[in-house]
Amino acid sequence: MPSVYIKTYGCQMNVRDSEAVAAQLLARGYTLAPSEEQADIVLLNTCSVRDHAEQTALNKMRALAADFRRSGREVVLGFLGCMAQSRGAELLRQVPGVDLVLGTQKLHRTADYLDELLRGRRTAVVDTAPEAGSESAIREHLPALNGSTPVTAYVSIMQGCNQHCTFCIVPQTRGPERSRSIRDIVAECRELAARGVKEVILLGQIVTSYGRRPGPDGRPGWLAPDEPWPVADGDGGRPRSPFVRLLEAVHEVDGIERIRFTAPHPKGYGEDLIEAYGRLPKLVESAHLPVQSGSNRILKLMRRGYTRERFLEIVARLRAVKPGMGISTDIIVGFPGETEEDFEQTLELCREVEFDNVFLFKYSPRRNTPAATMPGALPQEVIEERHARALELINQIARRRYAAMVGRTVQILVEGPSKKNPQRMMGRTRCNKIVVFEGSERHRGQLLDVRIVRAGSYTLYGDPAIVGIAPVERGAPVDEAEG
Repeated sequence: MPSVYIKTYGCQMNVRDSEAVAAQLLARGYTLAPSEEQADIVLLNTCSVRDHAEQTALNKMRALAADFRRSGREVVLGFLGCMAQSRGAELLRQVPGVDLVLGTQKLHRTADYLDELLRGRRTAVVDTAPEAGSESAIREHLPALNGSTPVTAYVSIMQGCNQHCTFCIVPQTRGPERSRSIRDIVAECRELAARGVKEVILLGQIVTSYGRRPGPDGRPGWLAPDEPWPVADGDGGRPRSPFVRLLEAVHEVDGIERIRFTAPHPKGYGEDLIEAYGRLPKLVESAHLPVQSGSNRILKLMRRGYTRERFLEIVARLRAVKPGMGISTDIIVGFPGETEEDFEQTLELCREVEFDNVFLFKYSPRRNTPAATMPGALPQEVIEERHARALELINQIARRRYAAMVGRTVQILVEGPSKKNPQRMMGRTRCNKIVVFEGSERHRGQLLDVRIVRAGSYTLYGDPAIVGIAPVERGAPVDEAEG
């Protein structure tokens, strides 16, 4: 059977989609190629959140098409995902040689369409139409590769977004919110646990909106079609949101040791979710809270639906429940109309919260979004200068917070060899910090207590000898920025 190479751009949801497509193709008899040069089929799973991501994928595909034309090799080339959804048939004209364009609700059709292309039944395929039930159509996970079962696994709980922030194209590329049933998600988590997975990461464009949109028949979005209508909680307390109901259900799965989720919206942090961190031991103390800006004026222009004060209140309540809570965020600099005062308010928010990690982005106009036509577009040099200033502050705060971990004993879940130095092993703390230590393959999947002896750039270094793990021969220390 033909071999396939899949290259992924963008977020964790794209990573999960690519994994599911790969598993689907393996089940159909295809093989996975180690590189595009050795593949019969090359698929780029694309991102549209920023223009840079789109241009990178377009340039990559143009280069591949040119290389294969020069070599005379016949290779099937395809775009998947968000840019495929946004641009559709336009991509066939923009990149001659492309054979397949599949949108975000059609990824489960990949194997069928490839079969038709390879058999000559079609010369090109473009399918970006919405499809009912697509949120539950892909649940395949890759089998154990190279003899090792992944320790962590992504589980998609919903598709789409109803938030419509003025800067974001995702509601156009992913469609409206559609949730899978709790029963279906729990069954997937049980299957993963049976294969040795210890940690699940629940995924959605806004996971805290899970189940809030009714299904096609008006029933709660988190119910399977044949499940009875739910009764009241009956415990005398405040009602639980569908997302908290899901967390509780996954928490009961034997073999799953840790639960994470991404990406939420600050609006979804109600009292029931905040208090869940205190009563669900498997729900790790890690929260990714995308703030985007520290200025109320800019937040209103972004149509985010919360204020700076509300965001700070959520952070304070989370840290009251779990003082060691690791908090990360997303920030956009250079939004149209952003003044120096607005930007300074964002810097001050960073100083006040002291985020453990910040994903910092330069504003990128996306077509057909309200922000793209807003007045007050900033010169690129201003955006670059503000980005540099923000990055310097963010890194300064992170260095201080990581250095404060030295001397502490923390629990890590060992995921496997370090990416930068395969001679060492790496794990992740409950608050989502990378720890590198000198161990061996036998530690994969274990929950270990290690003492932090050094802090690097967004990486901690632990000494397992402190807790009775025999160290391997030491090599030269290496800074491994893995996070």
